Amino acid sequence: MAHPHWIRQLGGFPFGFTAVTRAGEPMADTGIDFGILKLRAGEVYSSWSDGEEVLLLLSGAVVFEQGMEVHRAQRRSFFDDPPTAYHRPARVEVLVKAQTDCELIVAGTANPREFPAEFFDAGNMLENEHRDKGKLDDTSYRIVRTIFDLRNRPESNLVLGEVVNFPGRWSSYPPHHHMQPEIYHYRFSHPNGFGHCELGEDVLKVRPFDTVKILDMNDHSQVAAPGYGMFYVWVIRHLPNDPYKAPEFARDHAWLRHSPPHGKKSAIDPSTRAGSLGTGNQETKIGQETR
Repeated sequence: MAHPHWIRQLGGFPFGFTAVTRAGEPMADTGIDFGILKLRAGEVYSSWSDGEEVLLLLSGAVVFEQGMEVHRAQRRSFFDDPPTAYHRPARVEVLVKAQTDCELIVAGTANPREFPAEFFDAGNMLENEHRDKGKLDDTSYRIVRTIFDLRNRPESNLVLGEVVNFPGRWSSYPPHHHMQPEIYHYRFSHPNGFGHCELGEDVLKVRPFDTVKILDMNDHSQVAAPGYGMFYVWVIRHLPNDPYKAPEFARDHAWLRHSPPHGKKSAIDPSTRAGSLGTGNQETKIGQETR
């Protein structure tokens, strides 16, 4: 039986807009409108709604237009190229003009605040981090791209980012959780690629184009199968009076955050186990060690 938080899309998405989740849906509601937009060259899409919305380019070339502002974006590979995204407040129209066939993530949520629309690229995104390089024998080394969160978009009710998960390695590790709902959307380096997504004690075998809704304070570590690179977009919704700042690491595994670098004793050495490093739920500063 399929997991109620797991949405399959075998074979990919058709041209046009496909809604994957909707705010207010009856089962496993994240409060996030999330979908995939595919345009043919020459087509134009109008982004307008009563809530805030962000458009994240996955592939192709587009022009974003908002009022007198024009921004061009192109992406050949989401594994290799940095992200480009356009984020707008409620009731502000943004046009997406496809210069080639293209695909975008569209995510939105309720937000009555007024704030300026903004185009994000490698020059103003928050982080493009090679996280955990040199730790745990590189078994959880991954690239974490944080596009915006509270630090550079305090008016937003969303957090947006990407992870490049190398073959056979872990991400969103050590296991962690948070109150705020989140969505992961997956792509792979090969059509047969797969990985495993933990949702608490459940483990889902995720494949290309899958989407997972993360709720209920579930730990959600990820691992890619050997030979298959895994990429996922992550979107978090801030809760009223409780914005996302940092995760809480699982008590049994929080000690792994302090594992020694290469050339030192490894994590399997008895002297580096939890007894000598301490345990307990631990939080980090906002934006640090979160994926």
